Amino acid sequence: MGQFVAALLFVALLFAAILACMEAGWRAGRRRVAIDPDKGFAGQGAVEGAVFGVMGLLLAFTFSGAATRFDTRRDLIVREANAIGTAYLRVDLLPAAAQPPIRDLFRRYVDARLAFYRGIGDAEARKANEARWLALQGEIWAGAVAASGDGAAPSTRILLVPALNDMIDITTTRIAAFRTHPSPAIFAMLGTAVLASALFAGWGMAAGGTRSALHVAGFALILTVAVYVILDLEFPRFGLLRVDSFDSLIVDVRASMK
Repeated sequence: MGQFVAALLFVALLFAAILACMEAGWRAGRRRVAIDPDKGFAGQGAVEGAVFGVMGLLLAFTFSGAATRFDTRRDLIVREANAIGTAYLRVDLLPAAAQPPIRDLFRRYVDARLAFYRGIGDAEARKANEARWLALQGEIWAGAVAASGDGAAPSTRILLVPALNDMIDITTTRIAAFRTHPSPAIFAMLGTAVLASALFAGWGMAAGGTRSALHVAGFALILTVAVYVILDLEFPRFGLLRVDSFDSLIVDVRASMK
């Protein structure tokens, strides 16, 4: 509920800012018309076209990148679920006496991984859960390596160790994907271009002497939604467009760990 309220507040503020810029542009344009009605807007089309072009380029660039990273993060969840499931199954290769404690470590490990992403918005909880699954990784590795060399078949270590490596490596890949975002300067440029475009849109409408409420509201709404969707895709654990539903794959793996 808090995330929905935050999203709604952001949309409202951005929508209001765009409307305010359009109003400022309109008022400035009308003053210009009053001073010089014949040549008040001469030669300004090139500047307006350039600003709108830059805004369109930034919207396309940031949306494309955000959508790609969103898909990548979902794919990594699938890959981790597969890696955990494979590694857990290969515990069957260990001597029977060594399996129960390692299986218990796996169950605790998956619980810690799920808790890490569920509490990712809380810095303290995130750090605590990260410390838990890192420690459990080490215990699983040490226990499996020791058990695979203690009376196990020669092929056990060959099959088990790579599976454990994949399970451990995917966590680093997911953390890197979680932290990968465009430079703040790009978001600053996008915001500046959107507000500047709104200003010039209002200025341009002033030349006609009238303005359409439908066009004003439509322009502001489309830009607001476009920027919001970009940010929502870029931070899919905090907004309305989320990758959380894919966590159910890891939940299913955890449920299969009998």
